[in-house]
Amino acid sequence: MRRALRTLRYYAPTILVSVAVLAIWEGSIRGLNVRSFLLPAPSAIVTALVENWTAGRQILAAAQTTLYEAAGGLVAGTVIGVLVAFTVARFGTARDAILPLAIAINAIPIIAFAPLANNWFGTLSPYSKMAIAAALVFFPIMINVLRGLTQVDPASLELMRSYAADERTILAKVRIPNALPFFLTGLKVGSTLALIGAVVGEYFGGLNVALGRVVVESASALAFEVTWAAILVTAATGIAMYLVVAGLERLLIGWHPTLRGEQLA
Repeated sequence: MRRALRTLRYYAPTILVSVAVLAIWEGSIRGLNVRSFLLPAPSAIVTALVENWTAGRQILAAAQTTLYEAAGGLVAGTVIGVLVAFTVARFGTARDAILPLAIAINAIPIIAFAPLANNWFGTLSPYSKMAIAAALVFFPIMINVLRGLTQVDPASLELMRSYAADERTILAKVRIPNALPFFLTGLKVGSTLALIGAVVGEYFGGLNVALGRVVVESASALAFEVTWAAILVTAATGIAMYLVVAGLERLLIGWHPTLRGEQLA
């Protein structure tokens, strides 16, 4: 009970500010007679969301499609990023060859890569959206894991070597535990980037039942309440993905000092 009250007290300012912003937003739209194509009222957005949740533009089905694409891209980008990070950390000679290529991939504008991915995998294929999401996820995962594997406390390495530990044991006992917080930080960033990649890929074509297509088609039809409803669902999906990673973080590295500090606070 005490913990629930402490949690409520912690989130109370955020809840109050959110309610105040929504009230001011609703009052301003009604009082100033702002046209819906400029900014719909929150009540109109919620109404459009309810009306199109399973009927009309089927926002629920669209969210499921986009989540599938984003999750697939997140998994693919994570696996590739981790493998590249381990390779670069193990073989120093590979670093000079792989890191410039990784930086180049990260520098490619997503709006330039999206049409190429659609051409490679097919406009209607979810794999084209997964490829775009994976390209965005790859770099933060790779660079964070690489940092965690290489930036190890020298005293820990010396201690392990004093016990005649081989490189495989050092990797399992020191480097990987040290890399876990870095990996999960990259995964948090990647979870939101994967969703952005999937939605942007849908802008350039794809199944009609997808959040990116709902945004494009509803805006073209001047149904801006539906556009904002789809944006709201996209944001909620991104938050949900982030919270899943945050829960995984507490499960895997509950021993980490930063998380122990949060739990004791």
